[in-house]
Amino acid sequence: MTEATRPLPAKPSHWRFGFALAAIVLVVDQAVKLWLLNVVDLAATGPLRVTPFLDLVLVWNQGISYGMFQQETDLGRWLLVVFTGIITLFLGYWLAVARDRWTSASLALIVGGAVGNGIDRIAYGAVADFVHVFVGSFSWYVFNVADAAIALGVIGLLVDAVGGRRNNAAKETSGES
Repeated sequence: MTEATRPLPAKPSHWRFGFALAAIVLVVDQAVKLWLLNVVDLAATGPLRVTPFLDLVLVWNQGISYGMFQQETDLGRWLLVVFTGIITLFLGYWLAVARDRWTSASLALIVGGAVGNGIDRIAYGAVADFVHVFVGSFSWYVFNVADAAIALGVIGLLVDAVGGRRNNAAKETSGES
């Protein structure tokens, strides 16, 4: 690999920013879950109406996003833990070498959320979901802070990839118009 083709290392502020954001997502996710499980005791109190379109309700998700790939056995649970760990390590590496703040933030949201849900799966055998959004008879799935962070991170990466944000940034850096 020549000097001209070697990728530039990430700016330290980008990976520091990214890992700090991932840690914040993780702490907020776990704090909210612990509060709802142990202080509010959502399992005993049952659904709590927050607004006319939002309830807090405890659902234990033994699968992944949108309840897909439900795993009711210990083997399935631990396979999801390992799979999540491998993906999180890959995304963590990508975060460590990210060259812009947008990518760092997007990856950080995904990593922080994945670790938060992974902790649930290890500690409880399933992920604690609690936010239920609905309009009339239309009901969105039940999710948590980690799920919301993961979804926002994926949207951020898609916007970056589809929107050509990186290409514009590269032109600005190189002086092209």
